[in-house]
Amino acid sequence: MNVSGASASSSSPFVISEAFSREYGCTQDEWLRWMPEAVHGHAWTQPREDSLQVSIGQGELVLDWQVLAPRAIALIRLPRMTVNFRFSGVSEDERKAFMKRFDLHLQRGGG
Repeated sequence: MNVSGASASSSSPFVISEAFSREYGCTQDEWLRWMPEAVHGHAWTQPREDSLQVSIGQGELVLDWQVLAPRAIALIRLPRMTVNFRFSGVSEDERKAFMKRFDLHLQRGGG
């Protein structure tokens, strides 16, 4: 498994693991502002300041995070946080479908 949560499999090019971590370049406020659209169509709660619980089918996804020191590149400081994903009772197909939309919503880029 790599940091994205995807690993190679003989039946599919990618498998979304039940538990993985990722690093995001954002503040906690930005992260929370993105969540309603990122988890679109799924009920969610925020039991603590640093976690979310998302209902997916008969199971759930728990997201918890920690704000990290900013990444410094010359005089630029970029915010960072690490996010842990833990699926419970969610099938691989449900994980793939959820993460496809989640990742698409969180893509940031220039152009």
